[in-house]
Order: sequence, then structure tokens, then C-alpha cells
Amino acid sequence: MPLELLPFVRIIIGVVAIALFVSVNAMFLVYLERKVAGHIQRRPGPFEVGPHGMLQTLADALKLLGKQPSRPSGSDAILFWLAPVIAFAPILPMFVPIPFGPILTGSHANLGLLLILAFSGMNVLAVCMAGWGSHNKWALLGAARSVAQSVGYEVPLFMSLLAVALMTGSLNLSEIVTRQGTWPWEWNLFAQPVAFFVYFICSVAETNRAPFDLPEAESELTAGYHTEYTGMGFGLFFLAEYAEMMVVCSVATALFLGGWQGPVVPGLWWFLIKVYLLLLLMMGLRWTYPRLRFDQLLNLNWKWLLPISLLNLMVTAFLMKV
Repeated sequence: MPLELLPFVRIIIGVVAIALFVSVNAMFLVYLERKVAGHIQRRPGPFEVGPHGMLQTLADALKLLGKQPSRPSGSDAILFWLAPVIAFAPILPMFVPIPFGPILTGSHANLGLLLILAFSGMNVLAVCMAGWGSHNKWALLGAARSVAQSVGYEVPLFMSLLAVALMTGSLNLSEIVTRQGTWPWEWNLFAQPVAFFVYFICSVAETNRAPFDLPEAESELTAGYHTEYTGMGFGLFFLAEYAEMMVVCSVATALFLGGWQGPVVPGLWWFLIKVYLLLLLMMGLRWTYPRLRFDQLLNLNWKWLLPISLLNLMVTAFLMKV
């Protein structure tokens, strides 16, 4: 095989592997979240389909595949059907620059972090299309909330990541991981604790997870922007949400928690252990704290997270210059 084709072949193999991983991981995360919710609420969770309910998620996926897709009258057909596709389409490219191990990376892109941030912004477009195209007032209100929430929380999230990039001098996730050490005190978490705190809160908000799930808000907006979706349309939105959770936790692991570095155990296992610990924290937040009001959500961002992230970035720049 010509040498110039090797990077292309590697990316293709990486995308196929990532697609399989995203599908299996989403089903596992749904099962895990149901069990976490069950234990927090002192109930067993799914327990009937398969041993300890392990096949319940597979049964739900088959049910969604078997449902007939429907579209409400008066809705925009192009926007309505295109929205779930656009919601899921950026997921695979976002996984490509993530370093799961020393060699388990789809592409060692020099601007890998910028690539992830660019594609993550497409989710807002998908939500807008779903809300506007559904011809439903609850879906439209959910989409409007999502725009205000995403635009606001993206700013401190970017600045927290910029502080780490400024400190390490790179936007390559693999290079950022290698500049951290094996032991916890050598990770960027201890050099940038404020950036990690701001990033994690903003990432929960960006993925529309409780207590920041205002765009969906079942008690207020039925199901928000995906109220009118059934079958695989709803399934793609659902799959995209759990994949985005995996992406934001993977980025946090690579930038703040040493990535795949760790003693004794192979690098891939260290990376997955750190990612799933962050995912468990996100799930615990969902089933522990009540949903914020919309004014509380915006006040938290503009009055607290934005000034804190800006001050942290200025201090980091000053220290790096000195």
C-alpha cells in the first residue's frame, strides 16, 4: 500500500471502530444510568429483561427501530427529518482526535481540540431545526432555551480549555496528555483546578443534562425540542446525547486527568476508568439536584462562571508570560 494512503486508511478504520464503540457504549450508558437512578431512588431499576435487566436497553433499541416514523401536520418536512441527522453527524468526527491510548487515536491532529469545539457547535443548529420544524410550541420553546443556554455556556467552556492550551502550548490532545505525568499530582487538574471546575459545569450544561435540562424539561415542555419525534428520529437525538457526554468526559480526561497515563494497568483501561468516573458523576448530578429555573441558569453563567473563567485565563497568561 502506498505510504500516502496510510493516514487515510487509519482514519477510515478509526471511524468504523468509533461508530461501533458509540453504539455499544450508548446502550451500556443507558443501562448504567437506569441502575444509578434506581440505587439513588432506592429501587432496583430494570430487572426483568435479561439477567439484572441487562437486555432492557437492547429491547428498547429494537422497539425504536420497529416504530413507524411520523411527522406532525403543518411541520417543515426538510427541517424535521434533517434535525436528528445533523444532531448525530458531528459525533464521529469529534471522537477522531481523542487519544484513548498511546497509539489508539484516530488522528493526531495538531488542532484536535479546535476540531472538537467546532463540531460540537452543530448540536445547537440541530436543536433549532427540530424546534422550528416541528410546528409545536413546546418544541419551539425548548429550542429557544437551548440556544440561549448553549451560546452562554460555550464562552466560559472555551476559556477554561484555552487556559490549559495556553499552559501546555498545544491544541493536540495527544501532546497534552504526554506532557502530564503518571501520578495524579502531575495532572493538569492540580495546575488548573478552576478551569476543570468551570469546564465540567459547562459541559453538563452543553449536553443538556440535569440540572441544566431546560431545553427538554419534561414537567414544563412535555419533551422540549424532540416532543414530536418517534422511532429512530428520537433514537438519534438520544444516541447523540450520550455520545456527547462521552466526548466531553473524554476531553476532560485528556486535558485535566492525565488521559491514558497511569501505573500498572494498560493505558486504554486508565482512560476508560477516568471517563466513566466522570460519567457516573454526571449521572449522579441528574438524579440528585432539582432542575434550575431559567433565570438561575443564566445568572450562574453570566455572573459567576464567565468572570471566574476570564480571571483564571488572565492569571494563567500572566504566569506563563512571567
